Amino acid sequence: MSTIAAIATPAGRGGVGIIRISGTAALEIIEKLTRSENRPTPGEARLSHWHDADGSLIDAGILIYFQAPNSYTGDDVIELQAHGSPVLLRALLNRVFELGAIPAKPGEFTPRAVENGRIDLAQAEAVIACIDATTLRAAKQAQRHLQGEFGSKIEALMYQLTGAVAHVEACLDFPEEEVPAFLFDTIRRDVARELIEPLKQWLSTAPLGERLFDGATVAIIGAPNVGKSSLLNALAGRDRAIVSDVPGTTRDVLEVDFEVHGIPVRLADTAGMRISEDLIEQEGVRRARVTAGDADIVLFIADAGRSDTWPCDYAADIKLMNKTDLMHEHVGDDFLYISAKDGSGLEQLRDCLGELLGEVAAGEEGVMVTRARHRLALQSTLEHIENGLKMLGPEEHLDLVALEWRRAWTSLGEVLGIGDVELILDRVFSEFCIGK
Repeated sequence: MSTIAAIATPAGRGGVGIIRISGTAALEIIEKLTRSENRPTPGEARLSHWHDADGSLIDAGILIYFQAPNSYTGDDVIELQAHGSPVLLRALLNRVFELGAIPAKPGEFTPRAVENGRIDLAQAEAVIACIDATTLRAAKQAQRHLQGEFGSKIEALMYQLTGAVAHVEACLDFPEEEVPAFLFDTIRRDVARELIEPLKQWLSTAPLGERLFDGATVAIIGAPNVGKSSLLNALAGRDRAIVSDVPGTTRDVLEVDFEVHGIPVRLADTAGMRISEDLIEQEGVRRARVTAGDADIVLFIADAGRSDTWPCDYAADIKLMNKTDLMHEHVGDDFLYISAKDGSGLEQLRDCLGELLGEVAAGEEGVMVTRARHRLALQSTLEHIENGLKMLGPEEHLDLVALEWRRAWTSLGEVLGIGDVELILDRVFSEFCIGK
């Protein structure tokens, strides 16, 4: 592989800027860049000086050498911790290019880590998840994936599936031997307990797991002046929307980001639903309906002091009765009673939102399925396993059972970026006394 280099810190000024170099020529480049300073010791951080072609000093900073294969990419890796000036970093990087490195493509360091076996494909995806996480809960889940918990579960399923295929393959290899019927019952029981049940349980975490990273959109709808903007401000914890007694103040969709139990949510305040001669307000109402139609959850809000705002002609997930201090009568149990002004009822509202977003019971949270790619692969795995289970039996086509379960194994392997079914043959010879 060629030696690659790139700036690893965000664009702009900062106290420190990092340049990362990875490849077989990394040490050679550093020897020329430092003008033959002492060769760096693996794992040691030391002060180093970096020079241009004419011998002039570009910058000085900390140099760290990660020796292959004990580095992020599995190759020799050098990190230069320079001053965070964009001008200095660019000059330093250009000098590294002159000495033989080439510009790294976006995200190229992580694919090299996968190719060199330092991490699996799921862990590579977790690197991006750690960076993109917008809540602490999402970041902790990404860390569990990055540390290999997710991959370990996949490998455990693959091991169990390999054993099931090995049993079927053994029956195919010795058709002249009578296979006892109880063996198929044992395989069915083991497959159901060790594969199907765990897969179904794990797939049940996907709605919440994916929401932790994809987020959800919640639209607030209702008549003018019922407190939509006040509710948005109260949930967001800051004055984001203009609150006024003048009807029709909100003309366009106003969005704000916040979180509910660690789930990122985009809250949309919409124009008041009413018939108006004002063309701008008509457009606002149209956009409100479009936003509500696209939202994951719709909150309908009414004013306790105005009975004309109570009827809801839209399919709302939660119906709120606001301004409870003005309420003269109990409207019904289908409303959640709140006050956006003093905050009463908002905690119950958050709990309701959490339930609708796929919230799980409090307690120790296990590793979840957080990406659509993983969910689809696990669903494919489950389908192939169940298809094979339907055909399993002494009078059935065991070759088709083996084929379905091999496909299931391949689907699992796709999650980690592997697909070598020859491992199944190794299990056949290691678990069965075949040499006769």
